[in-house]
Amino acid sequence: MLQEDLKKSNIELAKQNLEAESKIIELKNQCAIIRTSELATAQENFSRAQEEKRNLLDKFSDRALINKLQAAADEVDEESEMLHRRLLRGEMELAEYIPKYRRLRVLYHKRILTRLAASSSVRL
Repeated sequence: MLQEDLKKSNIELAKQNLEAESKIIELKNQCAIIRTSELATAQENFSRAQEEKRNLLDKFSDRALINKLQAAADEVDEESEMLHRRLLRGEMELAEYIPKYRRLRVLYHKRILTRLAASSSVRL
């Protein structure tokens, strides 16, 4: 009797285990799918963040900032040249021209000197 009860109990537990096996396999598969999709999303986010970092480093690199400084100096140089042409064409008075031209040339030379100092202190 005791043996038969144990036998029945074991058979019942074995049936329950077999029934749970498919559920366990299904849950394992779901976990693998979730893990894979989360990993792909995380990798994509990481790649995007790396690309953004690379872009920012490029944008604010020594070379890029020195180039921007040169472009700003060139722009002021062109502006002072246009002002000079206006004076030569008689479109402005000398009293108006001198302070404007001086301001632009001082700004130009500050930018050029800053660029030269930056270029000499940075290994390009």
